Amino acid sequence: MKIRAAVLETMGLQAPYAGSHPLKVQDVELDGPRQGEVLVRIAAAGLCHSDLSVINGDRPRPLPMVLGHEASAVVEEVGPGVDDLVRGDHVVCVFVPSCGHCAPCSQGRPALCEPGAEHNGRGDLLTGGFRLHRAEMRVHHHCGVSCFAEYATVSRRSVIKVSRDVPMHIAALMGCAVLTGTGAVFNSDDVGPGSKTAIFGLGGVGLAAVMGAVAKGAEIVIAVDMLEPKLGLARELGATHAFNAADPDLVEKVREETKGGVDVALEFAGSVNALELGYAITRRGGTTITAGLPSPSAILSLPAVSLVAEERTLRGSYLGSGVPSRDIPRFLGLYHRGRLPVDRLLTHRIRLDDINAGFDRLADGSAIRQVVEFN
Repeated sequence: MKIRAAVLETMGLQAPYAGSHPLKVQDVELDGPRQGEVLVRIAAAGLCHSDLSVINGDRPRPLPMVLGHEASAVVEEVGPGVDDLVRGDHVVCVFVPSCGHCAPCSQGRPALCEPGAEHNGRGDLLTGGFRLHRAEMRVHHHCGVSCFAEYATVSRRSVIKVSRDVPMHIAALMGCAVLTGTGAVFNSDDVGPGSKTAIFGLGGVGLAAVMGAVAKGAEIVIAVDMLEPKLGLARELGATHAFNAADPDLVEKVREETKGGVDVALEFAGSVNALELGYAITRRGGTTITAGLPSPSAILSLPAVSLVAEERTLRGSYLGSGVPSRDIPRFLGLYHRGRLPVDRLLTHRIRLDDINAGFDRLADGSAIRQVVEFN
């Protein structure tokens, strides 16, 4: 079938993107579902810094590629072997397909699925091969999803069924912003009632983490960012303190306010400087978690002796370190009970033709989460 999609053909074009148009909205051919696959109609697709890092070349991917990895959709057709979804079901797309059989999947860590990572790196589907093309030229899939398009053919392992009463623009944000940010909080034993928590980087993912820390009962929730409007929103969402990351006295102020540092600092800025600051404000015996994606060439430098002498923990979190089939329903439950106001993340609802201007807003910080909505 012929569909309209936003195709990236060249990385590293100069901003503003509304002028350089790195994403070309054009017709491409989409093949139907094969064994273990599903054809979905995209309802809403979120714009994320992970997409931006491909556009600007920080995270190179094979081209041409239809970008987009955070979406809600409606099932249109199921392929052979798919017996637990039917036409009309609502689903949330997940940007790491999990095979269910490799060592990480068997250990309950689907975010680290080895075949999933391999196929995402190649730009094809977990089931193998490409369903997108222009004439005889293959077009690559982004994270097995490629949702900046009217339709997508995906592995069954790339979607989670959700209730039809969830607004589609809300359901879309569950697939990355909430799954990653709130998930990193909920799947960490370091955040809980009475804990002291700091969150660096207040994009959609970081603000979802702020909501998660509040919902999980943290006593102190410190929000850190370079932009004052985002700090203000973090306070509205329940942060007890807000600090500008450019403050030269940030570390001293936080350590004084928390009487020695936070129990856990979570970094979502994709910045080595932010991660170093997060480590610096973490107390003795505390944990620093990074879920940001800096350039692959970025190098982190830390005083190694502190890991031993202060019994510190530094670890990464991908896909919220969780299980999407478990976490997405429970986060939707919190949303329905008013404890996870995901709608506050959404600043713009746009058309596919306006997607380049949307990435300009994302790059300059004037937007938090934007969704492309398809009729």
